[in-house]
Amino acid sequence: MIGASDSEDALAAKSVTRALKEGAAVLDVGESGTTLRFLLPLLPFHVPRAVVKGKGTLVGRPNHHLCATLRRQGMDIRGTGPKESVPIVYKGGPLEGGTIRIDGTLSSQFISALMIALPRLEADSRIKVIGPMVSKDYVFMTRRILARAGIKVGAYGREFFIPGNQKFKGLKNFRVPSDYGLAAFPLAAALLVPSTVVLKGNFGRDWPQSDGHIINFLKKMGGRFTDTARSIIVKGPSSLKGGAFNLKDCPDLVPIMAVLSLFARGRTKLTGIGHARLKESDRLSDLRRELLKVGARVSETRDALIIDPKASYKTGQVLDPHRDHRLAMAFTVLGLKIGCKVKDIQSCAKSYPAFVKDMKALGA
Repeated sequence: MIGASDSEDALAAKSVTRALKEGAAVLDVGESGTTLRFLLPLLPFHVPRAVVKGKGTLVGRPNHHLCATLRRQGMDIRGTGPKESVPIVYKGGPLEGGTIRIDGTLSSQFISALMIALPRLEADSRIKVIGPMVSKDYVFMTRRILARAGIKVGAYGREFFIPGNQKFKGLKNFRVPSDYGLAAFPLAAALLVPSTVVLKGNFGRDWPQSDGHIINFLKKMGGRFTDTARSIIVKGPSSLKGGAFNLKDCPDLVPIMAVLSLFARGRTKLTGIGHARLKESDRLSDLRRELLKVGARVSETRDALIIDPKASYKTGQVLDPHRDHRLAMAFTVLGLKIGCKVKDIQSCAKSYPAFVKDMKALGA
């Protein structure tokens, strides 16, 4: 592995992988929701029983749709409380194939998790997604990565057919795509302040990312930059305009899109984001509450945020990201523009350990 990520989520995934190989009975996923959800269907292949622990923002996050599905497929597994949050106890039982129904309205991670585990079964499986599927680009990414590893997954609308007895061939030499969801923060910062910024990485279109929508969103807002497969070049600031944006498939972009909307001409409406309330924070109410501190005009509905810009905002306010790394990074970008203080900035290490250093390079 070359250039391994040092984010807390990536380190949690590596630690759990090592613990699984050792047959550990207690598995600690830290605050990584992706690691947790991908792990649960894999437990029967590695351990007879286990307790899956987590901490911080992961405590209270819902897993009931996935746990209920796994119970229907033979696993004796149950989380804590009505949302079946961590800790989650697995007492044994196999994962069985067949027709599997899973709710798609809360998280695409549940669907990806099943796709990764089911090819190892002897029986064929069919995943039927119930309800609208959010963040569906992540599911498509999972399919393409599995195909690269030699695994076949057929797709028919909201149904996926997975033959049994498949063998993973590994990814061999694989260049990991750059994370558009993280690139969105320095990109947005560069659009707001006088700057010349070059983001270097693997920005090709071969591997679809939900957060890749940020490029089209910013172009629609009037952001000026040059993007290629190897770099994004920004010369800021840009004159931005508001509009309507559906973020159903990219809820991680909600915080930074809200901050950019404060400085755009005209009203901005971010829609399709009710499921963002169930991330590390309530990314609608918590975000709105903090932006009100700087005098922003922000209102919310069940699944939307409406932002009307102002000529100026209060400076020097203390903003609380509610332990949410993406709120912390978005508030830092806001501070770069108007000046503010951000609590718990260390939460950025969950996904972007070098964030503070990179923002300092932009003048923060």
